[in-house]
Amino acid sequence: MQWYSPWALLLFLLLPFLGYLMFRRKRGAAVKFPSLLDVRSCPVSWRLRLRPLLAAARLLCLTLLILAFARPRKGTVLLETSTEGVAIEAVVDRSGSMSTEMDYYGEKLDRLEVVKHVLNDFIEGDRKDLGGRTGDLIGLVTFARYADTVCPLVLSHGVLSEFLKQTQIVALRQEDGTAIGDAVALAAARLKKAEEEIQRRNAALGFPGEGDASQRDTTGFKIKSKAVILLTDGRNNTGRYSPLEAAELAKKWGIKIYTIGIGSAQAYRTVQTLLGTFRMPAQQELDEELLKAIADRTGGFYSRADDAQSLRDVVKKIDEMEKTEVTSVQYTEYAEQFGFWTLPALVLLGLEMLAGCTVFRKIP
Repeated sequence: MQWYSPWALLLFLLLPFLGYLMFRRKRGAAVKFPSLLDVRSCPVSWRLRLRPLLAAARLLCLTLLILAFARPRKGTVLLETSTEGVAIEAVVDRSGSMSTEMDYYGEKLDRLEVVKHVLNDFIEGDRKDLGGRTGDLIGLVTFARYADTVCPLVLSHGVLSEFLKQTQIVALRQEDGTAIGDAVALAAARLKKAEEEIQRRNAALGFPGEGDASQRDTTGFKIKSKAVILLTDGRNNTGRYSPLEAAELAKKWGIKIYTIGIGSAQAYRTVQTLLGTFRMPAQQELDEELLKAIADRTGGFYSRADDAQSLRDVVKKIDEMEKTEVTSVQYTEYAEQFGFWTLPALVLLGLEMLAGCTVFRKIP
């Protein structure tokens, strides 16, 4: 609690002087008697003994009114955070070729597992050089022969991380393939509808923001830019859309595409046979020219990642390029508390006046 007019508390300095004036002996009216001996022997009534309480009540009433005049109030600190974030679609290849081994800091994991580890650090942060994308809208699209939206664009990344962990390499042969064009087109369509998704979600939760983008600022999030991070180790060999057509569509909608080629020329795949486990060289099918063309058309860049560290370096570069701005506005909302002091003061004053006119009434 704080005082809006603390200078009013200086009025307390007058109370001792007022108390002196109220409690000092006053010379009242005199009645002539031939002798005071009989008067002195008369007992003093309880009314006369308690009469100084009227003056004390008046002083207490003044004390309460001075406190109310100083305007005590209680403040509640409110914080509004407005985020201008990036809407990101992570597009991950889960075709059979992603089962090829890749170095993960001395450990041999398949390419998909390495991608999942690094992407999770990009999203959640690793307490080192990746701080996480807490203010961004992120979704997940995976693809092999078909492209699927595994996780819609969300601000809460806990569920996104769980979907990413559960992503597995395609199991059925008839579903294997590399539909890069379809995956990019699907991701671009999701990003184009991102603002409508935010509006629908906030309306369902009862938040304002059913109008234009300026009104949606009140929901606390505004899309600053849109980006696709494409991670693949293959060559487009199926699908409805060609990769360059999908890239043109993304460019039309103002979406950047960062393409990352996964794998190296000296890659191996572990094969289980009846005769035991064998490591066999894997054929390199990465179409680097296509990935570079996709990135160049949309304003992104292409980079190749041969191991976990190089993939991490690429993701860190994207993290530094796509910045998120968070603006916090702090203000205090005050509730006036002077009513808690004025009401007892008025009640006390009324009781003091009533008692002075009845129980403690004196003549003259």
